[in-house]
Amino acid sequence: MYTKNSACHRRLTGYLRLSSDLPAKRLVVILSPNLGPATIGATPDRKAMDTAEQERYSRQIKLPQVGTEGQAQLSKSRVLIIGMGGLGSPVALYLASAGIGQVTITDFDRVDESNLQRQIIHNRASVGDLKAASAQHTIEKLNPGCVVDALDYELEGDELLEQVGMADVVLDCTDNFPSRFALNEACIAMGTPLVSGAAIRWEGQVATFDPKDPDCPCYRCLYPDTGVEAATCAMEGVIAPIVGVIGTMQALEALNVLLRTGPGLRGRVMVFDGIAMDWQTINLPRNSDCPVCSARPQYA
Repeated sequence: MYTKNSACHRRLTGYLRLSSDLPAKRLVVILSPNLGPATIGATPDRKAMDTAEQERYSRQIKLPQVGTEGQAQLSKSRVLIIGMGGLGSPVALYLASAGIGQVTITDFDRVDESNLQRQIIHNRASVGDLKAASAQHTIEKLNPGCVVDALDYELEGDELLEQVGMADVVLDCTDNFPSRFALNEACIAMGTPLVSGAAIRWEGQVATFDPKDPDCPCYRCLYPDTGVEAATCAMEGVIAPIVGVIGTMQALEALNVLLRTGPGLRGRVMVFDGIAMDWQTINLPRNSDCPVCSARPQYA
């Protein structure tokens, strides 16, 4: 059982300083009366799959949870990925490979030599380039059928809300609590599912927060705002594959959300120890006194 004094809680709180792989950056939410929990936009309907697309996605289409209808749904889906570092790299590559129709990526940092150890969406020729542009180039080469919107600046205010509202699922691949808190607040405001990941050293975690599920907690239920800064990979170090493990799990969970395969990680966090090669899954209760999600909007 998960309680504040349980072993699971003590272990989980040890991950409070988990980070992903990006330089510190902030997302700021300014709730506007002109924007509410509504469907601001959606990926335009696409034509039926041609022969080449049917062949490309044939192994996925064979799955009963996907089929032709599910693959068509993925092609109409839009995802928002915040951060094109260690976590955002596998997230973007696998979602584009799986046939997501539109991917919006955001990162204002530039590629440097130390990124190449783990940020697999970039390469030596990308050093010095904006990560958003570098990632867009790689994704479009991988799957020309995926529409990529690359934002090389910091999302905040109404634009953050708008981008979150247009997405069918948001993937948090940032590395600091202010950004994570702001993104969580935007997802609660707009009713958009949030798949959160973090990785550092040999450790990582993944969780999904669905505002439209009345029993599902939000990120602030898991991590209260204590003012503690997240450790970074530059500070603590990180083994290269750990970001791939966690980022791949985020991508898989996003597909679970989009295909509605089941509850997935809603209301749970998976914690991975890369040395012990051990996964632990912890059920997360919703905090009835949470300052962010205790009074949720009425979603359409």
